[in-house]
Amino acid sequence: MPSSPESGPELRLIQGEGDTPTLTTAFHELDEYVALPRMSGLVLSPDGSRLVTQVSTLNHDATKVHTALWEVYPTRARPARRLTRSAQGESGAAFTPDGDLLFTSRRPNADASDDEKGSDKPALWVLPAGGGEARIVATRPGGVRDVRTARSSPAVVFATDMLPRATDGADDERLRTQRKDTKVSAILHTGYPVRHWDADLGPDVPHLLGWHFRAGDDVARSVEVASLSVEHLKVDDLTPAPGAALREAQYDLSPDGSFVVSTWNVPMPRGAHRTVLVRIELDSAERTVLVDDPDADLGQPVISPDGRAVAYVRWSHSDADTATRSTLHVLPLGADAAGPGRPRAVVAHWDRWTTCHQWLPDGSGLLVTADQDGRAPVFAIDLATDTVTQVTHDDYAYSDLQVAPDASVVYAMRASYLAPAHPVRIHLVADEHRPRGTVTVLRAPAPPPTLPGMLDEVRTTTEDGVEVRGWLAVPDSATAESPAPLLLWIHGGPLGSWNSWSWRWNPWLMVAQGYAVLLPDPALSTGYGQDFVQRGWGRWGDAPYTDLMAITDATVARPEIDETRTAAMGGSFGGYMANWVAGQTDRFDAIVTHASLWALDQFGPTTDAAFYWAREMSPEMAERYSPHRNVASITTPMLVIHGDKDYRVPIGEGLRLWYELLSSSGLPADDEGRTPHRFLYYPDENHWILTPQHAKVWYQVVLGFLAQHVLGEDAPELPETLG
Repeated sequence: MPSSPESGPELRLIQGEGDTPTLTTAFHELDEYVALPRMSGLVLSPDGSRLVTQVSTLNHDATKVHTALWEVYPTRARPARRLTRSAQGESGAAFTPDGDLLFTSRRPNADASDDEKGSDKPALWVLPAGGGEARIVATRPGGVRDVRTARSSPAVVFATDMLPRATDGADDERLRTQRKDTKVSAILHTGYPVRHWDADLGPDVPHLLGWHFRAGDDVARSVEVASLSVEHLKVDDLTPAPGAALREAQYDLSPDGSFVVSTWNVPMPRGAHRTVLVRIELDSAERTVLVDDPDADLGQPVISPDGRAVAYVRWSHSDADTATRSTLHVLPLGADAAGPGRPRAVVAHWDRWTTCHQWLPDGSGLLVTADQDGRAPVFAIDLATDTVTQVTHDDYAYSDLQVAPDASVVYAMRASYLAPAHPVRIHLVADEHRPRGTVTVLRAPAPPPTLPGMLDEVRTTTEDGVEVRGWLAVPDSATAESPAPLLLWIHGGPLGSWNSWSWRWNPWLMVAQGYAVLLPDPALSTGYGQDFVQRGWGRWGDAPYTDLMAITDATVARPEIDETRTAAMGGSFGGYMANWVAGQTDRFDAIVTHASLWALDQFGPTTDAAFYWAREMSPEMAERYSPHRNVASITTPMLVIHGDKDYRVPIGEGLRLWYELLSSSGLPADDEGRTPHRFLYYPDENHWILTPQHAKVWYQVVLGFLAQHVLGEDAPELPETLG
């Protein structure tokens, strides 16, 4: 963390060849890169006077990341200030109506007994608005997460996990202790799924717990009865015996704290499920189904400021021929819980998939974000006219929208490949000094790092007449006389876009080593309309592949790019495409494939959400577009990377890919088992490589592999940490 939040990025001059000094940045040294502070999330207090964000930094020995809460001043009057500090870190900030700040943390409770102090589950803490030490207000054996507070009433809702037999928190603790003491980890499943990303599901299941001050309640132990500054919240279980209904739940608490609107999983045949919207009363825990659409999943509910409507997203169920479609809807809730009205689609004519929905304070419209042309601007939706207007017009992706109470501005996090996420203020009302949509960068906890190159844009037209675009990060040293080697970096998803900064897949580390990095959005990418997604649906090896080759052709035609030195790489779906590319062409000197799909007929039933992929991945599609069927054609050296805890793309994909490269590719092993292929295996990482030192090793091995096969250097010396 820089000593001053307003200090600029650190620049250093090192001696290059001869007497010419070379400018270096944090991207030139992996230790410096992994130590850069990283911001995420944004929360605005109900009165609009305080903004809080989350900053992640390394611990003392650079082996773990922990987070702290920082306050960012909306007016830029003062530098950002740190609010919390502990070895365990804090996250999940939420303001109460009186300005207290709630958060979750695994930090020890100084007032707890010795037995309680050792818990590794996050608890709910409060940092009083008037000052003083943070104190704990709620604990649960299964932890506390996803806190929601009411804007105008002292109420709080959060999620926790409870064992199915447990009747309350004490019973849950007893059952957990019994399993721990008897060393029983077995789980008996009655449904699907059984795991998610890197976690085994069960035997506990998510519940929603809530507390709402009601006249006559016996909560007089608090200093202020009508606030959340109580010694310990006595929460109610709003969802007794939910089964798996609340896994991955998305929910919102009404402004008056009287009810929650949440997603609710409904089982379907063949292990599938879909999500409906339900309303849950905090007083009675009564649950009412609001919207039940058998042909779609419903999510991202956001309740209007007057509590009389809820906006949500509808994702249509896909099949082998038709892509999913995302549309925004609004449902009137009726007065005094009289019953919901009929939902209506909002701006259905607008061919974009909306995210990050926030109501305007008067309920007249919504502010949203949406992927668009390699960016993700802020848009304003007028409900009366059913029209949409673009608010921001720069090259950034926006998220975490927080609307000021007077609707004059909206605060957001902003990121692109020009800069990592940082807080900004967007003006919604024009005046004589600035037009609507003017963006002001706030004084963040850390400055943006200096980049080792320039960001450009590439566009080309494919043979079928479709424009494909991407970002191109180029080192400052690249010229027609000294062109840079090219890395084609393919995004995952596949429904996504290279439009925002990524700490995990960061092109500037490669640029710092002299590579140009192409970040294209081929067919299946979002932000270009439904037809662009449909082009690649169920045909992963067709338009997505030809789009990638077309934009690569356009990029290597640039004078500052060396078409004789190229590589391709990608993770997840991008890893699938890297594998597909390897079996279709030998134009690249090296291919890096991370957490990749290799044999689609094997992947489909073993991934953690098989029913979802089965909608698109028909037997015919799996047969035609599975990369493993082209292994004999692979003559390009490949670096395979996989984590054993990856349940989204199970380790069997990486193991099978590795064996078949050695036994059946066009570069088979010699009599001593040697090939140019390599396999970087992480026994305790998941779909992503999250541990700081593991991420460092990832880049060291990747850059060494590329240097050998793209730059023609000698085989690299491996990091000592690999043994």
